[in-house]
Amino acid sequence: MGALVKYIAENLVDHPDKVKVTLKESDHSTIIELSVAPDDMGKVIGKQGRIARAIRTVVKAASVKDNKKYIVEIV
Repeated sequence: MGALVKYIAENLVDHPDKVKVTLKESDHSTIIELSVAPDDMGKVIGKQGRIARAIRTVVKAASVKDNKKYIVEIV
């Protein structure tokens, strides 16, 4: 699932080499932390958080196969 988030983020930003995705496992869910260059933060979040919400929706739809809960955090 981290590869999916990384692929989406790299295609949105101007500096794809600075995209970093880390996974943190917990008992009931997996937290996907996405970090990008400060210049690209607005492109990943979007107006009123629309792009961030869309990324979370895609991850939620893809996570149905795994029967796991994924949480996307942009740091």
